[in-house]
Amino acid sequence: MKKKTLAGLSREIQKLLIRMDEEMVLRGFTRDTRRVYLAHVRRFYRGRRWRTASPTNVVAAGAGSAQAGSEEVRQWLLNLMRTGRSHSYANQALSALRFFHKAVLKEPAPVAGIPRPKRKKILPKVLSKEEVRRFLGHLKTPKHRAIAFVLYSGGLRVSEAARLKVTDIDSDRGQILVRQGKGRKDRYVMLSPVLLDVLREYARTERPSSWLFPAGHRKDRHITPRAIQLEVSRAAQRAGIRKRVTPHMLRHSFATHLLESGTDLRLIQELLGHAKITTTVAYTHVAKGDAQKIQSPIDRLFEEEG
Repeated sequence: MKKKTLAGLSREIQKLLIRMDEEMVLRGFTRDTRRVYLAHVRRFYRGRRWRTASPTNVVAAGAGSAQAGSEEVRQWLLNLMRTGRSHSYANQALSALRFFHKAVLKEPAPVAGIPRPKRKKILPKVLSKEEVRRFLGHLKTPKHRAIAFVLYSGGLRVSEAARLKVTDIDSDRGQILVRQGKGRKDRYVMLSPVLLDVLREYARTERPSSWLFPAGHRKDRHITPRAIQLEVSRAAQRAGIRKRVTPHMLRHSFATHLLESGTDLRLIQELLGHAKITTTVAYTHVAKGDAQKIQSPIDRLFEEEG
């Protein structure tokens, strides 16, 4: 853990956060999960008035009272919601604090009686096929073009695309190996002939050796998800797409367009790496299906009048 991420915290809490990171490593947490959980707990301690209090009493507001501790966490959660944080963000923060208490402080987390924020059911935002075509036509370099094609053609998460290795591309079998995706599970996605041509064109110019998409001239490091996000956003603007386009929107579009073409929902679940089919079902509410063919009563009304 970098020292600058611990700035502004007492030495005792810094040690506990280092211990928290170690506990997560032992449990096989992904690097992204560790980073996010640590950030939540850091923000909790930095934002409280009793920053230098004893760690075991911090959540109890220095009084050693479980009720006081629960109230502090409640107020912290309220503050997150009032400042515009999403329900998912607040739930994640609560999970991080719970883990910190149970795994590091070895005491129950002071969350008794605190309801978990109910997640809003937000439909996936997708691009039309025409918008995807326009977007793909406005990527400036072979590298950025290859990344975007991977995101849409295989439905990968941005972190999965960033960490692809050259050896993950199996042109003989027409597959891409996605290593340690969400939930630390490997999976295969299809390698389309169109994508393979794009990757070969990219390889002729960049000649990647280990990471498929290295970070600039640093061949020993992969490109960051943030760098991909920025280029996706810029390409969408150049294409004149008014929507706020993100790498994840390309993943949503991949799933939705497959569903519209008649691909079985279970197969889409496998390709996306979803643990539960209920997550994949959300795309059925976005895809243009039979509901799109139904004529509205108002259309019939005006047809009759005409």
